[in-house]
Amino acid sequence: MSTLTLQIPEGILSAIQQSAQEAGVSVDQFVSSAAGEKLASWRSLDWLRAEAAQGNRAVFEKFLGAVPAQSPLPGDELQG
Repeated sequence: MSTLTLQIPEGILSAIQQSAQEAGVSVDQFVSSAAGEKLASWRSLDWLRAEAAQGNRAVFEKFLGAVPAQSPLPGDELQG
């Protein structure tokens, strides 16, 4: 484990302290978990962007064109 000193606005710190208490964890655990979740979110977005960049619209359209035309099953209709 490493130690990191942060400067956090009082309002955010108060919200973190309250949320950590409600979750039954320490402030350290809460902040570590929140940072890990944010990092995972950013990395997932980077991965999705990289995957999307490899996409081929023509292949996608061809794939969709192979789907048979039929009415949706009861309960699957679009609302609107």
